[in-house]
Amino acid sequence: MIVLGLVLAALAAALHVFIFYLESLAWTTGRARAVFGTSEEEATATRELAFNQGFYNLFLAVVAGIGIVAWAAGSAVVGASLTLAGVGSMAAAALVLFLSSPDKRPAAVKQGTLPLLAVVVLVLAFAL
Repeated sequence: MIVLGLVLAALAAALHVFIFYLESLAWTTGRARAVFGTSEEEATATRELAFNQGFYNLFLAVVAGIGIVAWAAGSAVVGASLTLAGVGSMAAAALVLFLSSPDKRPAAVKQGTLPLLAVVVLVLAFAL
């Protein structure tokens, strides 16, 4: 069960790296604008904000990734702590987006499902 939780955490981290790419590196491209539903003018006006926000997503992915590596290297406590901190923060951020922006709820569900599943599976695995 722990392996399933770590796989879910790795998938959540990969998704957040992709979000980093879209927000920080490709924000004004047609693809990113289509994903986020922004116009060219909106994307240009919010470029700096998106750049910063993308790095938040990257850092959460890095924390989860280091936790997975630590777990695989035999440091179960450090690995579990970092992995749960990373995916827990991802899930919490998705919840904030879901509650604060009703028009962005579909994005919040997409962004938060994998981390939430990882948290649930890992917590259950540690409890058993």
